[in-house]
Amino acid sequence: MIDSFRGDYYFLSNFYSSKVTYEGITYLNNEAAFQSMKTLDMKERADFAHLDPSAAKKAGRRVSLRRDWEDVKIDIMYEICKAKFTQNEELGRKLLETGDEELVEGNDWNDRIWGKVNGVGANNLGRILMRIREELRQ
Repeated sequence: MIDSFRGDYYFLSNFYSSKVTYEGITYLNNEAAFQSMKTLDMKERADFAHLDPSAAKKAGRRVSLRRDWEDVKIDIMYEICKAKFTQNEELGRKLLETGDEELVEGNDWNDRIWGKVNGVGANNLGRILMRIREELRQ
């Protein structure tokens, strides 16, 4: 099991610096792309294009939140992660090299939606990455 997205597995993190183009905007990292999608305002979205992950996460708390966010956020995360690993061939190869390992975003910042804390959580990011890995094998 890969139980955290740090060290050799930092490339799995949304904070990893890797350009990704999503819905016509190129971002410096997945976190910026994801946070931008919290709003439907295209100007607000564009403001995320050059943000580092920490600044993007902070800015994501201040956007005009779309009403359907809770319903669409997991699908959006999947699409952005899929873009990251298909638009960046080297990262796609590295994801495939994780083999059949279970991918768990173990964390100490209490994120039980996208990862797990002390083994507890939905691990949605890990599940998304395992799904993409399987799709890349096809």
